[in-house]
Amino acid sequence: MFENLQDRLGSILNGLTGRGALSESDVSAALREVRRALLEADVSLEVVRSFTDRVRDKAVGAEILKSIKPGQMVVKIVHDELIEMLGGEGVGVDLHAAAPVVIMMVGLQGSGKTTTTAKIANRLTTREKKKVLMASLDTRRPAAQEQLRQLGAQANIDTLPVIAGQSPTDIAARAVQAAKLGGHDVVILDTAGRTHIDEPLMAEMADIKKKSNPHEILLVADSLTGQDAVNLARSFDERVGITGLVLTRMDGDGRGGAALSMRAVTGKPIKLIGVGERMGELEEFHPRRIADRILGMGDIISLVEKAAENIDAEKAAAMAAKMAKGKFDLNDLADQLKQMQKMGGMGGIMGLMPGMSGMKDKMAAAGLDDRLFKRQLAIISSMTKAERANPDMLKHSRKKRIAAGSGTDAADINKLLKMHRQMADMMKMMGGKGKGGMMKQMMGGLAGKMGLGGLGGMGGMPDLSNIDPKQLEALQKQAEAAGLGKPGGGMPGLGGGLPGGLPGLGSAKLPGLGGGFPGLPGLPKKK
Repeated sequence: MFENLQDRLGSILNGLTGRGALSESDVSAALREVRRALLEADVSLEVVRSFTDRVRDKAVGAEILKSIKPGQMVVKIVHDELIEMLGGEGVGVDLHAAAPVVIMMVGLQGSGKTTTTAKIANRLTTREKKKVLMASLDTRRPAAQEQLRQLGAQANIDTLPVIAGQSPTDIAARAVQAAKLGGHDVVILDTAGRTHIDEPLMAEMADIKKKSNPHEILLVADSLTGQDAVNLARSFDERVGITGLVLTRMDGDGRGGAALSMRAVTGKPIKLIGVGERMGELEEFHPRRIADRILGMGDIISLVEKAAENIDAEKAAAMAAKMAKGKFDLNDLADQLKQMQKMGGMGGIMGLMPGMSGMKDKMAAAGLDDRLFKRQLAIISSMTKAERANPDMLKHSRKKRIAAGSGTDAADINKLLKMHRQMADMMKMMGGKGKGGMMKQMMGGLAGKMGLGGLGGMGGMPDLSNIDPKQLEALQKQAEAAGLGKPGGGMPGLGGGLPGGLPGLGSAKLPGLGGGFPGLPGLPKKK
């Protein structure tokens, strides 16, 4: 969503960091460009004006102009103000109230309220181990109540049985009563929407609020609607009183103006963001991490959390044992590719890695996008069990059969086999002589540069099951201090020492997408 803004701000701020000294006119010229970039991203005019004024006040102070690297200081000020504009610290859904905690979902029709209701319920069930009851109060939209019931059945979450002819306020009262009797921790009320704000809608929301006494009132807004979303938030807050915002379709190609404006205009925190259609694709909103991504600094913490959620610890340990013996067959390669897909594919991972955001275009130009994963998985799936375990037996006649089965050609199969050979060779080196072999040395060098020393385990990754969010924040700061968080900073310690580089990527050499990256030991089991 923020790619265009990221490119614009990145080029503006890179122009500043390259200079030895800055004058007031340099700062003013850069801020004019920043202002234009934010307005083009559909950020509210009043928000842009206050943002640039605050940056200017700090950036033309004596301490900046006398700084050793004034350009970098200006980047830091822009970064800090972006975090402030997005809300400072992240705020999650508040469940600190007597059970059952009532969460009321409000918003316009089509913003994704019902799907988001199910996603939040699923999140609270799987992560917080809460017993959740969902209730649809939408008696107007055809099959709205049935939609929520089906979503509940898919995720194994309780839904309130439908009684025909009941009013939304009666359903709300019945839902709270049923939650008390059923021993539920949380009850989520999915209210009706309209195509636009009108008086009957607001009156209905006020009645439901009075009847159910919700602890949280979350406004669900479509982030692709830009400035309309800001006006919507203001109207709902004045009439109903919201406690937080949930932005849907953050994975879309909108310009990101709603996310940047809504917190500043309403003063209410953005609590969650929808980043896909699937049930698990709902994330907490962390202003610092979003600001890092916008300025091309990457987001190590989110990457680590994604790995912790998506990588199966038992499979990772089995992979480590095979690596230690230097074994790596096509089944292992398929597992690696599937884990990369779960973590958001190449684009998703590169977007979170510091200094790598600009690599995505180069990788796409080299034909290394997520379609390559699908093609390679199709090739592996078309092989027999014996062929996957022993790729050396693949001669011309077998390749012809596999190509026909996977809709590819012999050249694609040869590329896959070459990539597998390179990765297998690297696995042998990584699992070779000494304690942990090359892998441990490589990760140890990276850890040393990050000031982390002694990242244990075969794969060199810290044990994420014991890391709390504060430690992760410290890890991010240490990474930034080591130059990992600067735009274009790259990853130290991962230079050209690995065989078989990818075309069109300059000196970055990641054979077959980096072998041991997903599937490393030391990760907690899936919840």
